[in-house]
Amino acid sequence: MSEFATPSEERNWAMFCHLSAFSGLIIPFGNIIGPLILWSMKKDQSELVNREGKKALNFQISMSIYLFISAFLIIIGIGILLLIALGLVNLIFIVMAVVKTLNGEDYQYPLSIKIIN
Repeated sequence: MSEFATPSEERNWAMFCHLSAFSGLIIPFGNIIGPLILWSMKKDQSELVNREGKKALNFQISMSIYLFISAFLIIIGIGILLLIALGLVNLIFIVMAVVKTLNGEDYQYPLSIKIIN
């Protein structure tokens, strides 16, 4: 049941769930905390926000796992390249999710582990 005034507002909140992952650039673990807070606040008001918030949260948790593994792999020399690649992939996939959400299209993050159903 949607409690938002317009579908546009609903899409905006869904988009903010994806964009809030950029808070990780300022706050440690903000890439997880941002989507978690927005999703928790709005998940009962909109099915779209609930669905997109879960996608954003699952992807950011997955990316954090991959980043920790890459950081460990610095020991054998390939970790730095993986960290750079993961940073770019994260940026690109977030932007793609934002654009698709604003256009009302469904977007599934690649490489995302479905942790929260």
